[in-house]
Amino acid sequence: MIVQVYEIQSPTEAEKCIGLGVHHVGSVLLSLDAWKSPGVKGVFDLCRERGAKSSIIPLFGDLGMLLRVEDYYKPDYLHLCENLTDPSGRPVSLSGIIERDHVLRERFPETGIMRTIPVPAEGLYMRDFPSLELAGALETVSSVFLIDTWIGKEPVDGFIGITGKQADRKVARALVEQSSIPVILAGGLSPDNVYDAILEVRPYGVDSCTLTNEKDDSGMPVRFRKDMAKVRRFVEEAERAFAILETKA
Repeated sequence: MIVQVYEIQSPTEAEKCIGLGVHHVGSVLLSLDAWKSPGVKGVFDLCRERGAKSSIIPLFGDLGMLLRVEDYYKPDYLHLCENLTDPSGRPVSLSGIIERDHVLRERFPETGIMRTIPVPAEGLYMRDFPSLELAGALETVSSVFLIDTWIGKEPVDGFIGITGKQADRKVARALVEQSSIPVILAGGLSPDNVYDAILEVRPYGVDSCTLTNEKDDSGMPVRFRKDMAKVRRFVEEAERAFAILETKA
């Protein structure tokens, strides 16, 4: 059972997070033009030194560039989170994605594929949303699933994540029960709700980004700047919930 935290772009923040008990440190590559980041490279080097796991989200999907990313950073996980549905929630064709991911796994078998599976936001009724169907189709080319929140118009065009909203827990629990690979729960998790979310969904791990960030003067989360007091509480609450699950196992 693990705790993962995004978006860590500097070794200094990575060191602090690992010291607070974070197991997986996640970083983001924002564009093809800036795919080589000394800060992110330093994060991954530190993770190897400290025995933590690293994951990287490239906000691009070109196979050649993804292979270069894997070769340069050597992450524990390549985290792929492109949209798998159209804005109405209908699944897109997965054949090209599956073919590409097979190549990624064959060329770098030591790097796991973390695949984001979209789940509608809590309270957003989507009776036929294909979360379980998508997971079933992508399971053979994935090492770990990460549940994240779908709202129809995502903050980063073409990619799932950083909505600050929780995913529907009933669908998330069904996905956990269906999957034969580990499932990490993300989507609007904070120190205040992660305990209940773990007990209800029973995931392999939990992930936080937006709601463990610092806030600006207007109260909005600031990207790439973690609030370490929130990270500490998030880890503590997650560990408290996981300890209860272990006693019930």
